Amino acid sequence: MPIFCRLFPFAFTVLLPLAATAQDAPTPLTYAVFEATLPHLDLAECPATLGGADRFCRLALGHDALWVFAFSLDGDSPMVGVESVDPAGIEALLN
Repeated sequence: MPIFCRLFPFAFTVLLPLAATAQDAPTPLTYAVFEATLPHLDLAECPATLGGADRFCRLALGHDALWVFAFSLDGDSPMVGVESVDPAGIEALLN
């Protein structure tokens, strides 16, 4: 499969929040959109840098890197953070 086909869902998901609305405010990436467009793993706990009592996290592979996405439990569950993860630390996230 061409690399573009593998990266398109990831690029779409990451770039979607950057699209401006009529009020020039960023469109938040909701968990519903993320879940429908990007293959991912559910994490039992968020990494300390993204954690919080009102958040849940998902792990995704994109552009040859691992990414953790954090979403709020409030409202439509907007994305509240994202960070790249060192592949060497993946075991700690999955346990």
